[in-house]
Amino acid sequence: MRNFLLTLLFDGGAYHGWQVQENAVTVQETLQNAAERILGARCPVTGCSRTDAGVHALGFCCCLRAETGLSPERLQAALNAVLPRDIAVGGCREVPLTFHPRYDCRRKTYRYLVWNGKTRNPFYEGRACFYPYRLDAPFLHAQAQAFCGKHDFSAFCAANGSVEDKVRTIYAFSVEREGDLVRFTVTGDGFLYNMVRILVGTLLDLQAGRLEAGSLPAVLESRDRARAGATAPAEGLYLVRADYADI
Repeated sequence: MRNFLLTLLFDGGAYHGWQVQENAVTVQETLQNAAERILGARCPVTGCSRTDAGVHALGFCCCLRAETGLSPERLQAALNAVLPRDIAVGGCREVPLTFHPRYDCRRKTYRYLVWNGKTRNPFYEGRACFYPYRLDAPFLHAQAQAFCGKHDFSAFCAANGSVEDKVRTIYAFSVEREGDLVRFTVTGDGFLYNMVRILVGTLLDLQAGRLEAGSLPAVLESRDRARAGATAPAEGLYLVRADYADI
């Protein structure tokens, strides 16, 4: 048995997230189907995290365990030959059998894209959240620094989240504008269910005046989901990178 670490890029618009579901098409199932065509057996695939329907990835890491003599390079090429056009394997390497893409992950980086023009951009349809009211990126960047550090993020977790320990560390949070595109980029040691989308939605509500400037530390301290902002749409979210120690 060999363990291959794959780095995936995918447009999540056609999928109901990563994890296999009974009555919906997912990225995990699609990858398993492709691997079965190549290897002739149903191989276990484990991801670095779950993603919601419509969420995209530029660097989603997963492990494929298989009995095969293929080199990582040939396995990557073979998978890319049979995967649909909205999923690609950007990297493939062999790792120890003890390696786990979720539990061995040290930090993840997510990016949220907002198309902040006056009219919709069809080239970002399904790939960025359309928000027509002018965003002040330097102001939002300054406000977002309240999220950095080690905090209990209970106020920024979906109400139906099942994780008891809601303490996470945010290492960096930036908000940058390039033309009409505004990028929210956040790196942390882990993220709760819908956490990044709620962080972004809270900043958008703050810009809209539904929350007061400087109020984010109090919202964090409250641990009350009702005090935070709305959950931003899934279509603007990308998993950019998962980082690991020596493997």
